[in-house]
Amino acid sequence: MKNRLGFTMIELIFVIVVIGILSAIAIPKFSATRDDAIITKARTTVGTLRSSIAMERQKRILRGDFSDINISSALGLIEYGIDKKRWSEDDSDNSITFTAPNGTSCKFKISGNKLNKDSCNVEGMEDL
Repeated sequence: MKNRLGFTMIELIFVIVVIGILSAIAIPKFSATRDDAIITKARTTVGTLRSSIAMERQKRILRGDFSDINISSALGLIEYGIDKKRWSEDDSDNSITFTAPNGTSCKFKISGNKLNKDSCNVEGMEDL
């Protein structure tokens, strides 16, 4: 047998086909994983807001201040802030809206010093 120093054309084509198949499977999975991460981050933000509002309410009660918490002051309680690309606040009705990667939205409103879900059609946030 003679010495082979390289790959044959068939071997190279086979490797390219295998890489193409793997990438065709991996890219859609990566995209779905990214969207799930964004929704999970939004769920965490809602939980953080609810906890911050409850803590601020307790602090105010201890000081004898029974005034309502508005959305602007609630957002100021979060140390790391919110993603302005995904969240929009509306001071007129004391609400904040999350827009998912697929364009659907979930609206939360502060009433009675609690953050309540007003309307939501984002898959993965129905139970909040």
